[in-house]
Amino acid sequence: MRRSPCQQCRSAFTLVEALVSISIVAVAGSVLLLGITSSLQTTDEAIAQTIANGMAVQLIDEVVGNRYHAVGVDGYQTNLGPSSYELGGAGRERYDDIGDYHGFQSQPPQGPFGIELGQDDGDGGIRHPSFVAPGGRFDNWREEIEVYYVHESDLTTRLPVGATSDYRVVEVRIIHHDPKRGSRELAKMRRVVAYVPPM
Repeated sequence: MRRSPCQQCRSAFTLVEALVSISIVAVAGSVLLLGITSSLQTTDEAIAQTIANGMAVQLIDEVVGNRYHAVGVDGYQTNLGPSSYELGGAGRERYDDIGDYHGFQSQPPQGPFGIELGQDDGDGGIRHPSFVAPGGRFDNWREEIEVYYVHESDLTTRLPVGATSDYRVVEVRIIHHDPKRGSRELAKMRRVVAYVPPM
């Protein structure tokens, strides 16, 4: 019995079919890679936000853990910021009241003793080499602190410089500078602190 020509010649792909299938695989591969890249960027962003929020919480807790005002000064001082003595420390270890932190900036972020985050042990020393963050990990990160008075009846209204009230705001910002995308704020925390004058 003799086969028809259609049954004999259908044993392989034609060149056109091969090119079409390769094109489909290439498009599918590029879509897959685009999805993976997008997923990695989202993950990196989420990690950066988590780290920035942790840094902001740690910093704001450090600030509000101090006295409202310096010893021998009332709670209505208008000149907020560290004294020359307090600035003479290696870091913030001499800051002893909330107002000392006004205007503080650090890039890269540092612990209270002036040692870069990821390197310090929390007590003014360096961590064991096995627990040190990679060098330069936070080089493009900056932390900023601002302390200011707010209106007593509206704690969202900032008072002009020189005016005081029984309420101060401690505001902490963590900023990341990306050479490609510029600077962006990763975390911002604000806490209101009240002053209760002595009776």
